[in-house]
Amino acid sequence: MNQQQILDLYQWAPGICFRHPSKREVPTTHVETIRPAAGGIQDVRACKDCVVAMEEQRQEAAQRHGEPYSPGHLGSAEGGDTRR
Repeated sequence: MNQQQILDLYQWAPGICFRHPSKREVPTTHVETIRPAAGGIQDVRACKDCVVAMEEQRQEAAQRHGEPYSPGHLGSAEGGDTRR
């Protein structure tokens, strides 16, 4: 799949990217919900550049571990851990 096909697997809405807050509001997708120690819940959103980078990390990790890779699952149980 090419990058645009991967990006098309996600739902996009205006938001602030967790890696690039200085970009201000850009198209983002939800990648995780966290519960900060201060309380409440916080949605973590990523811009298109970050989604592409995280999907590349997921694919590389899957290859290293001999596991199948299926794009489009960041933020889901199927997404796996990109920090391997």
